[in-house]
Amino acid sequence: MSPRTDIELVEQANTAFYEAIERGDHEAMSELWLDGQVSVVHPGWPVLRGRSEVLRSYALIMANTEYIQFFLTDVEIDVVADTALVTCTENILSGGPAEEDGSVGPLIGQLVVATNVFRRTEDGWRVWSHHGSPVLADRDDEDDEDGPDDDDEGVGGLPGGL
Repeated sequence: MSPRTDIELVEQANTAFYEAIERGDHEAMSELWLDGQVSVVHPGWPVLRGRSEVLRSYALIMANTEYIQFFLTDVEIDVVADTALVTCTENILSGGPAEEDGSVGPLIGQLVVATNVFRRTEDGWRVWSHHGSPVLADRDDEDDEDGPDDDDEGVGGLPGGL
């Protein structure tokens, strides 16, 4: 297959991976992973090895997440022979259970940088490893929320902007 076709197929497999999580579809998630030695690192979790441990972790996440949606950015895909590396930023919007009065639970946003490794099989590209690390807030960004800095020059040398 041509490298372009491989990249497109890996992109489809990567998209299917995130769609399975969004739908809470454990069966689809199971079909996406290789048999045998696989690994996953969820943000804040230790490394999990082996297909049963990995799939159990996704079952727990799916069972305890009322709503989740991924907006992937900065997606880069490299394919060498039968191995593909995908790096991306997961812009995650998730929600907890509904409030006691039946209203929608709180929505929470989170940024995670992820590395997904795929292997080519007779059945297509399968996940070999997933590693997600949280993106910590930049201290400068937090300071900017309070207003313009004293040393921030605006138009004509005046502090701040217009």
